[in-house]
Amino acid sequence: MLRPIAKVTNDFPALRRSDGFYVDKTAYLHRLISSLEARHYFIARPRHFGKTLMISTLKAIFEGRRELFDGLAISRTDWKWEKYPVLHFNMGFAVSSNAEDFIKKFPYEIRRGIEETGVKYDDSELPVCNFGKVINKLSKASNGKGVVILIDGYDDPVTYLLTHGHAEDAEKVRCHLMDFYRQMKDRSGDIRFVMCAGTSKFAELSVFATYSTLVDITFEDDYSTMLGYTDADLDNYFAAQIHVQAVKMNLTDVEYRDGLRRWFSGYRFGKNAEENVYNPLAIDRKLFLGDEVFFSFYFSTVKIAMITRELHLEEFLRFDMDSPLYVHEYDLDVTDSTVRALPILFQNGYLTIKEYDPYCQLFTLGVPNVELMHVLAPLTLSIRTNMNSSWIFKLNYKLIDAEWEKFFEGLRSLYSAMPYGPKEQRVHEFSYERVLLTLLWSQAIHCKVEDRQANGQADIVAVHACGVFIFELKVGESAAAALDQVKEKGYDAPYRAKNLPIWLIGLNFDRETRKLIDAKAEEAI
Repeated sequence: MLRPIAKVTNDFPALRRSDGFYVDKTAYLHRLISSLEARHYFIARPRHFGKTLMISTLKAIFEGRRELFDGLAISRTDWKWEKYPVLHFNMGFAVSSNAEDFIKKFPYEIRRGIEETGVKYDDSELPVCNFGKVINKLSKASNGKGVVILIDGYDDPVTYLLTHGHAEDAEKVRCHLMDFYRQMKDRSGDIRFVMCAGTSKFAELSVFATYSTLVDITFEDDYSTMLGYTDADLDNYFAAQIHVQAVKMNLTDVEYRDGLRRWFSGYRFGKNAEENVYNPLAIDRKLFLGDEVFFSFYFSTVKIAMITRELHLEEFLRFDMDSPLYVHEYDLDVTDSTVRALPILFQNGYLTIKEYDPYCQLFTLGVPNVELMHVLAPLTLSIRTNMNSSWIFKLNYKLIDAEWEKFFEGLRSLYSAMPYGPKEQRVHEFSYERVLLTLLWSQAIHCKVEDRQANGQADIVAVHACGVFIFELKVGESAAAALDQVKEKGYDAPYRAKNLPIWLIGLNFDRETRKLIDAKAEEAI
């Protein structure tokens, strides 16, 4: 019988008691908590990358719960398993739609964290004062060992308000959090260890403005794979599950692993890291649910509409999924109350590091995988054309089902809706190929652009389980001429071994209006 994958994976003790899968990251945690150079840390990762589980694991370590760690890497080290007083807060529970509601919620989360240590919360004092006093009290009671402070979602209340367009409320909340975090800086001698985790780094908006000794390990190579699953993790923990799912999808284990890699890997968090990681929630859900197709889990967990609601439209229109973005490290921080597209997309996992130039301190960013292409592509098209995402998805189904008349009718509407003209020239010239590619990406159809072959190169080749679609695009010629070129050059030859229907598709555009004026499709004989 296969070992079950837990539905809830962010509570370390519960995970271990239920004999659920725990991908062992305790070697990284041991390195952090044993360091003599730094003991106060910050790390940012996108949502659903294991930050809450990391905090829960650290809590169990510092509570001395050695029995939970049998067989894990830290159990083979010299860690003493002493018990420390632990203050644990999850600021996500204080997220509110305005500053007034935050001020009401905030004391309840601080009370919970304080009373969990056995210290009574003083209702006559502000949360900030309670926090400062409990650090002093627990430090004295620890016989010099110091207090451990673990903060999950350290700036969630500010992030939520900013991304929902409430900058004034965000500023008020920021002030409360600054006063709260200042208590740690003022009592650093009483603190054994600190870990602050979140999705965003607000360089001037909270903990960093008041806590200069906090070490940011977000881009450190030594910790780039501490959160997320590596290929080795999948081999070591999920091999049996992967085999079962591969059989279910009528794939070999290697083919299934390639699918997982294309769909859910590609995240890189170190400046010079050589290894990418998978979104752990996507892997857990894919293997737990056992669906017979690959599809996007991220779409259902992080609402892209919410993230982009307050983004500047022109900035988003400049964003091109297929082209690298070159940005300075500081551009990835939020430094004021302005919500900018690039840091929000990066901090929520829609973009990731591809390369880093240490001399210029420039990151090259790109979309990490097929799953995120599947999310971003319809959004990009819908913003540019004012057509809703469901219409875009349906148009792809016309292609897959080879309903050519309806597909070409939809393509004409799509190209006609593109915002050409002076504004488009200034913002971004979205080429003929880019429109078609973005449409195909929205259905997660695997595409090759300018597919080089012995006799030339096809403009776009799209491969789907239902068929191979070879596109040739012409400007000011004819669709018939495009099809003649595909047949003459034999662009279909490399794909005949797939034993799938192969469709040759010619598209012709008007040079002046940039509209699709002629389209034809033939099945390869």
